[in-house]
Amino acid sequence: MSEVRTAAERLAKAARDKVTCAPVRDIIGEAEAYAVQQHNIAARVADGAEPVGRKIGLTSPAVRRQLGVDQPDFGVLLDDMAFKDGDVLPSHRLLQPRVEAEVAFVLKADLADGPFNEEKVAEAVGYVQASLEVVDSRIEAWDITFADTVADNASAGLYVLGAQERTLAEVAPKEVSMVLSVNGVERSTGTGADCMGDPLTALAWLATTAAELGAPLRAGDVVLSGSLGPVVPVQAGDEVEATITGLGTVRATFGKEEA
Repeated sequence: MSEVRTAAERLAKAARDKVTCAPVRDIIGEAEAYAVQQHNIAARVADGAEPVGRKIGLTSPAVRRQLGVDQPDFGVLLDDMAFKDGDVLPSHRLLQPRVEAEVAFVLKADLADGPFNEEKVAEAVGYVQASLEVVDSRIEAWDITFADTVADNASAGLYVLGAQERTLAEVAPKEVSMVLSVNGVERSTGTGADCMGDPLTALAWLATTAAELGAPLRAGDVVLSGSLGPVVPVQAGDEVEATITGLGTVRATFGKEEA
């Protein structure tokens, strides 16, 4: 429909021009938001990007209350969003970045046939890693509702996976604790229970939702399960470090280079 295309182009232009745009909730409602997201992801894939997984957002009850919604959301991870522990991140690709620490799952089996619960999705997890997610909104001043962030690919930016890989026999995601520091100063703390009670609960929600939408999770997918603590604004030059018990430390620096 024309509204979906209009909203998608507004967000795509903001991303191309590196200039934030007005919210898209004046064009679409919640019912059209995932269609906008899918439109722009399809365009990225047509240009050569490869989907490598999903990210879950709005896992915090406090954030959901703030936005007046009663559910999480998800976005698509593309290969050019992925970075390794210790990498320098391309700040020039970001508009108004914020960073959060999360438990990342890497799947060893498809999650196509529900119903899903924590036990069933756990069977599909190959290993778990510490991760940093850099969220970024193309919408001016982060003035977002549920429809805005879903349409904007759940405010996805970049992500960094830690070097340690642990099985679920070695670490229970709901029991981890997290400390995130920026330039050596502690800025955010939390626990696995702060992510929907258990990151595996978030994964079960995503598996259910993705299957219902006809795009189930597949073996090899990376899933960022949602923030374990408050999100922290960052800027070029910042050094970020997050430690998650049982999963080690993941680090990244926001580069000062220009586009």
